[in-house]
Amino acid sequence: MPFLGQDWRSPGWSWIKTEDGWKRCESWSRDLDTENNPCNVSHSIILNSDDEEIFSNEEQKYTSKKRKKDHFRNDTNTQCFYREKWIYVHKESTRERHGYCTLGEAFNRLDFSSAIQDIRRFTYVVKLLQLIAKSQLTSLSGVAQKNYFNILDKIVQKVLDDHQNPRLIKDLLQDLSSTLCILIRGVGKSVLVGNINIWICRLETILRWQQQLQNLQVTKQVNDGLTLSDLPLHMLNNILYRFSDGWDIVTLGQVTPTLSVLSEDRQLWKRLCQYHFAEQQFCRHLILSEKGHVEWKLMYFALQKHYPPREQYGDTLHFCRHCSILFWKDCRLALLFKDSGHPCTAADPDSCFMPVSPQHFIDLFKF
Repeated sequence: MPFLGQDWRSPGWSWIKTEDGWKRCESWSRDLDTENNPCNVSHSIILNSDDEEIFSNEEQKYTSKKRKKDHFRNDTNTQCFYREKWIYVHKESTRERHGYCTLGEAFNRLDFSSAIQDIRRFTYVVKLLQLIAKSQLTSLSGVAQKNYFNILDKIVQKVLDDHQNPRLIKDLLQDLSSTLCILIRGVGKSVLVGNINIWICRLETILRWQQQLQNLQVTKQVNDGLTLSDLPLHMLNNILYRFSDGWDIVTLGQVTPTLSVLSEDRQLWKRLCQYHFAEQQFCRHLILSEKGHVEWKLMYFALQKHYPPREQYGDTLHFCRHCSILFWKDCRLALLFKDSGHPCTAADPDSCFMPVSPQHFIDLFKF
């Protein structure tokens, strides 16, 4: 059977063996932009380096129709998501295996679509998408880019439905839109897989998502039972000390006057600074009040601009040093059935596992 596919860099089509023979899997992922949901973002937002519009008003109507047509044609046969829990990371050709694993292939095959539904993995996937948007977007194949935007679409719809973590998605979309604007303005100078009209339509979709998140209104829940304000002070204080993100503390402090007072505790912000940053970094950006006290809250946000904060995730991808396999580890299956998450041949598999941060995930495929 010949190796065929929409994109010569893609892993090809997926096939299923049936009683009638081999049949190709049909795509079930949603289109980013269909004819029933037209883009209505102004084209004047997309400017070149001289702040001039890319398209004139006379050509705007024709170009918009052509972009939608190209975008629809490009996404109608989008590859379906893989459901694999692990992949083999090979960086060179051997006698047994030819070729190597790329970032796009890993992004296609690992089950990121289901990972965003897990609250422990949601932040991890969002951070990974953000790092790819900043520096690795052009290194993805055409199929990987489609899957990237399909997963991003699922994330945005999830946030719009459950109203959780909107700030993370706003930061991701802001970085992605900035990257796309630079790539579109420099078309011809950089490598863009696909038609330029597809990328412009994707940018319009991102701008529409940003507008939807900006207009997001959290409905007030009517509950006659126990509420957060009914808890004793020491329990509320313990809740604040559980946060590892300063913005979450600031947001929670806006709920009630009591939480507002507790969120300004100097000891709370001191503990947060000590958790994320080293003592040498404190000395370089020391902020004192008029009375000579250290302003820990101001120091936290000042240090955050100069140094990356300590990353914390509920669950991450793992890498087996013995098998060179990247995999999702299910803690529940590991406890119940002693399942390592992949077919490991080591005598002591747990000693070979190491968590993979989003940046480490990208670095695995730099060769």
